[in-house]
Amino acid sequence: MPHQAIFTSADVVQVNTPAATGDMGILANHVPTVEPLRPGVVEVIEATGGPSKKWFVSGGFATVHPGSKLTINVIEAAPLADFSPEAVRMNLTEAKKVAAGSGSVEDKAEAQIEADVYEALQYALSKK
Repeated sequence: MPHQAIFTSADVVQVNTPAATGDMGILANHVPTVEPLRPGVVEVIEATGGPSKKWFVSGGFATVHPGSKLTINVIEAAPLADFSPEAVRMNLTEAKKVAAGSGSVEDKAEAQIEADVYEALQYALSKK
């Protein structure tokens, strides 16, 4: 979903983010902060009730502003339900193979980053 807002101006009870320092739950009147995000799930729990909405993000930043406003900026985001556990498993296996192989340093580093993201995605899918 490049260059678009996924969730805008909604009343929510809580937003859970995969902060680099650990999972972070953000409620109303949270202290202002800027947190880097690691690959993981952003979960939005709406005030209207119903099931929470979950997106897998590859990383980014969460900024809590004064007045109970939250901005989350990420490079990639997709609904968690859009991912196939089997496809994730196969892609993780391939990424690990390339990372451990005899390719260039750059190829191995890129494959390791890919493997890290797939591991986070696989973990998120196991918690669905």
